[in-house]
Amino acid sequence: MKKIFAANWKLQKTPLESKSFCEEFLASIDSNFFSDKEVFIFPQNYSVGLVSQTVKGSKISVGPQTVHFEKSGAFTGENSAELAKKFGCDLVLLGHSERRQFFSETNQALAKKVTLCESLDMLPVFCIGESLSERENNQTESVCFSQLDQGLSSADKNKRIVIAYEPVWAIGTGKVATPEQVKDIHAKIFSHMNSLGFKNFQILYGGSVKSDNAGILIQIPHVDGFLIGGASLEPQSFLQICQAK
Repeated sequence: MKKIFAANWKLQKTPLESKSFCEEFLASIDSNFFSDKEVFIFPQNYSVGLVSQTVKGSKISVGPQTVHFEKSGAFTGENSAELAKKFGCDLVLLGHSERRQFFSETNQALAKKVTLCESLDMLPVFCIGESLSERENNQTESVCFSQLDQGLSSADKNKRIVIAYEPVWAIGTGKVATPEQVKDIHAKIFSHMNSLGFKNFQILYGGSVKSDNAGILIQIPHVDGFLIGGASLEPQSFLQICQAK
């Protein structure tokens, strides 16, 4: 199974900066680069169309950082999954902790988004993770399992889905879960997904992933790749992480 390296640019990069990134990244890799890996890019929404056009013909997949759970309608300010699909997007980032924290996204709303994405043949990259207080109160497992149970309640268990585990306390803080912590929770997420009946899934780790820790983390069982924030903003930094073995 190929490893996945996913870049989440959040509010960074203009369309032209995003285009330049993609051109430099593609110019830095050879024809064998994708033999053992997949690359996902989640640009800022203004840049989705141009990024998709720039990487067209390559094996890079592009998607928005969120979508609304309705295909269309009077939902001013929301993102349309259907329009993203027409732009050439084939995946969507869903349930990132910042969406849950700052925009009050619920597992119930996310379940609808997963269903919509699957109906459009767009791959959901579904984020889960616990806060620092939840970890300190030994709630990591219960929080993650609840997010999976409710958020994937209507998902097609035969379709491919990607889970991104991100300890909220490690996102953008420079803190990284220890290899032992990552090994433990990824094994539990893997077992739980199996118990729910999912047939085709992968689990990414996210949370201050950088080139200097990627090599250790990628060796951990059930770590199938990374969801990368700040370290994905420069082509060479992102490339170094993609080459982790």
